[in-house]
Amino acid sequence: MENELFEKMPIGKAYMKLALPVVFSSVLTLVYNMVDMFFVAKTGDTNIVAGVTLCGPIFTLLIAMGDIFGLGGASVISRLFGMKKNEDGKRLSVFCLDGCFVFGIFVAIVLLVFQNPVLHLLGVNAETMSAASSYYFWIALGSPLVILALAPTNLLRTEGHANAAMVGSVTGSIMNIILDPVFIFGLNMGAAGAAIATVLGNVCADIIYVWFICHKSQWLSMSLRGFHISASEVKDILAIGIPSSITNIMQSIGVMLLNNCLLPYGNEKIAAFGIVSKITMIVVMIMVGFSFGGQPLYGYLYGAKLKERMRGCMKYAYTLVLGLAIAMSVILALIAPFMISIFMSDESMIATGAPMLRAVLLGMPFIGFTMVSTCVFQSCGKPLPALILSAGRQGVFYAVIIFMLRALFGYTGVIFAQATSDIFTAFVAYILLKNTVLKEIM
Repeated sequence: MENELFEKMPIGKAYMKLALPVVFSSVLTLVYNMVDMFFVAKTGDTNIVAGVTLCGPIFTLLIAMGDIFGLGGASVISRLFGMKKNEDGKRLSVFCLDGCFVFGIFVAIVLLVFQNPVLHLLGVNAETMSAASSYYFWIALGSPLVILALAPTNLLRTEGHANAAMVGSVTGSIMNIILDPVFIFGLNMGAAGAAIATVLGNVCADIIYVWFICHKSQWLSMSLRGFHISASEVKDILAIGIPSSITNIMQSIGVMLLNNCLLPYGNEKIAAFGIVSKITMIVVMIMVGFSFGGQPLYGYLYGAKLKERMRGCMKYAYTLVLGLAIAMSVILALIAPFMISIFMSDESMIATGAPMLRAVLLGMPFIGFTMVSTCVFQSCGKPLPALILSAGRQGVFYAVIIFMLRALFGYTGVIFAQATSDIFTAFVAYILLKNTVLKEIM
């Protein structure tokens, strides 16, 4: 264990050493997501763009499944490392790493069996069915391999191996970018090609993670030899992992709500939102990297009861993430039409997408505050506040707000619903933070 990093290194330096590889991985993830949409959009078929957009919640759902084992395990394991219980942390890593793959097989079976009902639930219609069903099939089939690629990125950082986590993520992203044009255009597979490229990129990441854990890691393992775990330990992991996963599950639900609310206004609006969502990921993924990059540090400091250092770490994170969110949102809002035109130069698409992009960007600083708060709650083993924020922003709060604003303002209300929900959730996050973690570390 790198106690120097966690206990003695200056806060800014320690935080950046853990966070920057995550940020870099997040940026590469952002790039391949944008490249996916770029190549799909270059087919020039609005229905293909809309079909892939409608299936977006499925990939987000897989991320949520990986978070159960990745973020849940990282929270518990980092606290065990902080208490010098390294062997216990190693034991639990076996459950997280092997368990996510087994669970992924179950998820794949469910998604494939219920493909048609799920597609209709996503809002797929006759025009978008062909593209959506082909994209959905390959993502569902590759579910175990996608989910397996998600847990190690969090667990490796608990041992201080942020660079190894980055290498796996970056390699997977680069392979996805290379394979996209090959499958989409070279093999003329369209939406299916984008999905296959995504799955194969995750397979490359899997290979790197498994090799590193088996040959280089000291306190993480996938070996079942002598493995045992108690019900209470499983409960501890799930108590953090499930609320963590709900963030992405609710994001899937939120996107489905939005897609269905946009459906009466035409497939062009859904296609425009697909492009907007990729652009706003520029801000979101960078915030994710800087917010959750510090998770091992929070967990270690909380477990070691280093209160002053914990306060300094939180202050640093909030200042950094909010500042970045404001700066990036302003820049993207100013060049909104240009950003939309990168994907599709159609004038009507630009006219639709630019105001939609600006509306969503209004909520970014508030998302940043909520992200850091959620990460702190997860790291400190506070499942209820994490659950409230996870279930709220794009779930309960968002559902109430989008239906209310749609009834009052129609289409305009729909596109401003996300920012409104972000503002409300940040306020709730502040109240929860003030009455839980801050009381304990002051």
